[in-house]
Order: sequence, then structure tokens, then C-alpha cells
Amino acid sequence: MPNIVCFGEVLWDVFPTHKKIGGAPLNVAYRGSSLGHTVSLISAVGKDNNGNEILDYLKTNNINTQCIQLLDDYKTGKVQVTLSKNGSATYNIEYPCAWDKIILTESSKLAVKHADVFLFGSLITRDAISKNTLYELVKLANYKVFDLNLRPPHFNKEDIFYLMNEANFIKMNDEELYEISGLMGSKFNSLEQNLKFLAEKTNTEHICVTKGPFGAVLFYNNKLYYNSGYKVKVADTVGAGDSFLGSLISQLVNQVEPQKAIDFACAVGALVAQSEGANPQLSSEEIIAFINP
Repeated sequence: MPNIVCFGEVLWDVFPTHKKIGGAPLNVAYRGSSLGHTVSLISAVGKDNNGNEILDYLKTNNINTQCIQLLDDYKTGKVQVTLSKNGSATYNIEYPCAWDKIILTESSKLAVKHADVFLFGSLITRDAISKNTLYELVKLANYKVFDLNLRPPHFNKEDIFYLMNEANFIKMNDEELYEISGLMGSKFNSLEQNLKFLAEKTNTEHICVTKGPFGAVLFYNNKLYYNSGYKVKVADTVGAGDSFLGSLISQLVNQVEPQKAIDFACAVGALVAQSEGANPQLSSEEIIAFINP
């Protein structure tokens, strides 16, 4: 089973009535581990109760924590989450916090060198320390998965363009697709045309665009694969895209046919959206039964 290393933010999603462990790389790591992969996380937490709880959670879920740094000067990250009536989430992300200050270590370099997949997002580039660490690790990676996670004002287009050009696989949502392709000079209107435009512009053979409740489109080795989504009653959308990505990458690196891979990933995303919080437990049997009722 291919092994996966995720790099970036680990934090607490703080809702009006409760809090849940999250952060896109952590959510992807959780889903990858639940599907049987050996998964490591490179990040940082503060020496506080919130940090200790995250470390305990990761260990309980078989995610390697050897590359998670414990910092004296910065607290474990928190995000204030606001939900709309239909469950869509908006985020207020505290800055600075521990995951902004991930330094480069020999253990993290070694982990990335030996990983089959190295996954990272754009949010981690908001601070120079973590960004510089990411840039060094990208040089060592075998297969790079870039999760665009545009959270204004926490990104700039130079970082986005650089990481897209470095990546072997890019995941974004449809709004991000139009925003980034427009910044790169696209004159196209359709999703497919802009997707292919980005693939050519960044020399990336693997790109996935999610469309919320309407599924996703996967561009894989010059072919397009579609899933139109699954109808569920949404509890909240927190982490649904992350579990989608973790499931999709798991399927593809296990050599599952791309259409089956995107069907599986969309099912996982839907099941997460109908559950509260980012990381509900889902068995493979439950996912397959959802796809084929």
C-alpha cells in the first residue's frame, strides 16, 4: 500500500456550540489512514492542551506524529467556523499560530524522500517560515499533490502559480478554477476548457475540480471523468473536500480505474457532508453500499 505524507495546518475548528479537530492536511491524512495507507503528518502544535489532544487523536488514528513539532512560542491553531442555513462554512483563521512556524528538519526531509505521495495546500504559504519549509520539501518529493485552498487574504498568486507548476496533481473547486485560470490569462468560459487550459499552462496531467453538491470532474492522462454528485441532507460541509481528496488519491495510487476512483471519492465527500464535523468514521463497506444501494 503506497505511503502518504501530508504537510500543513493542524488545528481546531471552533463552531458556535462545540469544537472539532481539523485542518485540510490532517483531514486528508485521517481519510488516507482509514483507507489503509501508512500516513505521516508534518506540522506544528503549541505546548498546550489543544496540541496534546491533536497528538493523541492522530496516534489513535494511526497517523505518524514524529514530524510534528512542539512549539513554546506559538499556540495550537484555531479557526472560528460559521455555518449558513444550508450548512456551508465560512472561516476566520487565527494568525499567527504554531502551524505557521514549521521549520525544516532532517526527519521531515527523510519522510518526504521516501513517500509515494506528498500532499500540501496553499494556506500554509501565508507565513514565510512554513512556506520556505514547503518549498524545500517540494524539491524532494516523488509525486506532489497540491490542494488549492484559497482563503483570502492568506495567499498570493506567485505562490499559487509556482506550486501549480511543481505539482503532479492539482485539486481545486470550480470557483477557484475560474479565479486562477482568469489570473493566468484564460479567455474561456466553460469548466472543461479552463481545466485543460490550466493543465497545459502548468504542464500538469492530473487535475480534479470539485463542484460542491454537483460532484466533480477529473482530468487524468488527457481524459475527462465525471461524477454528478450524490443527494444527501447536508449537516455541514467542513472537511468534505478533504475527505474527497484523500479518497481520490488513495484510489488512484492503488491503480483503481479513474472513473471508479472519482465515484468512490464523491461518495465519501457526500457521506462526510451529511455528518457533523470533518472526520466521521466510514467503513469501505459503508461507502460501497452508498454507491450501490
